[in-house]
Amino acid sequence: MNFQPLIPELSVSDFEKSLSFYTQVLKFRVEFQRPEHQFAFLSCRGCQLMITQEHATWRTGTLEHPYGRGINLAMLVDMLDVLLHSLQEHHYPLFAEPAEHWYRQGQILLGRREFLVMDPDGYLLRFAQSLGERPV
Repeated sequence: MNFQPLIPELSVSDFEKSLSFYTQVLKFRVEFQRPEHQFAFLSCRGCQLMITQEHATWRTGTLEHPYGRGINLAMLVDMLDVLLHSLQEHHYPLFAEPAEHWYRQGQILLGRREFLVMDPDGYLLRFAQSLGERPV
């Protein structure tokens, strides 16, 4: 397995609940796990993240819901409709409904269809699927 240069590690309040959300609802795969430390390394279509039961070692301040204030984790995927269907099947609410956005990068626009969802601890996840590019 190739590790990405940046891999977020999320402290979670209920490891089993978060693991279930990421694997059953969002279709992440467990690449490896250390059950004795309530830790899992997860991946989905090249996106990688780690979850671990919160503990004092990494705590920089008080953790209260929603965790991760001020950040959203953007993930480019090729299966947006599969994720949306799974979230709907599990009756899991979206933070922002799917919408089309175009972002300027130099002299081109990058198209994305994307939605936002909060994980059980309130981490904001932004899933996007490419719509291609066009000139500015």
